[in-house]
Amino acid sequence: MEFKGSSVYDQTDFLSNYLKRRGRQESPNNAIEKPIIFELLGDVSGKRILDLGCGDAAFGRELMAAGAVSYEGVEGSEAMALLAKETLKETSGTLFQGTMEEYPFPKGRFDVVTSRFAIHYIEDVETLFAKVYASLNEQGHFLFSVQHPLTTSSFESKQAGERRENWLVDDYFIQGERKEPWIDKIVVKHHRTIETYFTALTGAGFKVKALREGEPDRQSFTSEEEYQRRRRIPVMLVFSCEK
Repeated sequence: MEFKGSSVYDQTDFLSNYLKRRGRQESPNNAIEKPIIFELLGDVSGKRILDLGCGDAAFGRELMAAGAVSYEGVEGSEAMALLAKETLKETSGTLFQGTMEEYPFPKGRFDVVTSRFAIHYIEDVETLFAKVYASLNEQGHFLFSVQHPLTTSSFESKQAGERRENWLVDDYFIQGERKEPWIDKIVVKHHRTIETYFTALTGAGFKVKALREGEPDRQSFTSEEEYQRRRRIPVMLVFSCEK
């Protein structure tokens, strides 16, 4: 069975295993992506923030603790949304339970729109980016991460198991759906090139201020072996954009 979008997180066994992996200190999310996101995000004091594909909304709690004046998460998975509601209890944060495609994107409301490892589930990024652009105020900030296109181009090398030591890059310029074997499920993601992301962003009106490919920092790893493994290929792509 194949799972599209956030639906795979509604599978109890998958969600449990995902959260365990996600919580590891040396997971790419924690050791590589998170420091980059917070560096590029800067001071969020007084900012109104929209978070697309917010998961359990732990990021939202951190943003509000850092001074964000408002936070709204968007989450399509019912199971993740339940976790997010619990996380946001006794805070001013709010949650829209639905997909990014379903979210109404009010005009000019937000100072910052973020999305962490979720947009690669979306088929039509051109429409999404146009809606994000309209929802930001003047000089608003759009910051998001996705799986690096070098890793989504082909999942053939995953036949060796989840902990790959070599990565096959193939069919890079053939864009569209990819079926990834992930945590004992088949998850549908959308492969597109770096150029396509850039063109879609500038076509929507954004200025791309920074692009990061997640070069690891030795200080974020307790294991030299894992640090050296993560230096071999980029696993994420981060765009920081301004309206």
